[in-house]
Amino acid sequence: MTDDLQKKIKQSIRLLQSIKATEIELCFSGGKDSSVILELAKMADIPFRAIYKKTTLDPPGTIAFCRQHGVEIQEPKKTFFELIEDRGFPTRRCRFCCDELKEYKILDNSIQGIRRCESTSRAKLYREPIVCRMYGGNKRNHVNIFLPILNWTDNDIVDFIAMQKIQCHKLYYDENGNFNVKKRLGCLTCPLQSDKGKSDFKRYPNFVKQYIKSGKKWWDKPRIKKARSCEKFESIYDLFVHNVFFDSYESFRIAKSGIFGKADCKAFLEDYFKIDL
Repeated sequence: MTDDLQKKIKQSIRLLQSIKATEIELCFSGGKDSSVILELAKMADIPFRAIYKKTTLDPPGTIAFCRQHGVEIQEPKKTFFELIEDRGFPTRRCRFCCDELKEYKILDNSIQGIRRCESTSRAKLYREPIVCRMYGGNKRNHVNIFLPILNWTDNDIVDFIAMQKIQCHKLYYDENGNFNVKKRLGCLTCPLQSDKGKSDFKRYPNFVKQYIKSGKKWWDKPRIKKARSCEKFESIYDLFVHNVFFDSYESFRIAKSGIFGKADCKAFLEDYFKIDL
């Protein structure tokens, strides 16, 4: 262990021990950083509750992994597909699913495994290891968030996991048992993925069927005024294809009305994913 990592561990433990609360939420996602803050909380000997907020789009093996480590499973008020029935498909610009399924208050004080090196936006947003947040803009949902590994690097994470002999989620290891620190766990089919969830839909085509089924219920709702998406697109199939396969409405529009005639998005999805819709 390097002197720098040893120093960071001591700082992390001091931060955790500074939390003045009889019960602290440890936000556990199943990821490598969650496993690290879980270990740090144990080392700090603080009164925490490790809680996993189930999204119903959880990566394979995540619920079992949480239970193996004594993590509580918080059930959602509505499933992801029930949210689609209410609000349509989430997108990169409209991620209401995060608000409903992941980003809500349980206790007044929480510990999260956010690290600045993960992205430039996080580096700009999180400058201090303690932040305050009001979920939903409501003062009653005020939470003090403690970030014990905010300044940890990937190498710090790898070294700490090896030093403490932490067994992370199985999805971090390849067939030879090699650990991949760059791997990130998240909801299946998340629109924030680089391919906007396309690879997950390809791997689990039944998700496409469920998206369309729930999306149809939202699309067919009686409304005084049409939803904007219902005005722009001809069908729920068109909307799904646009969201997953195209980066702009203009590129979708050109492809839809190509030189070989108007494209059938339902037929395209059935052929691409080998399913019946």
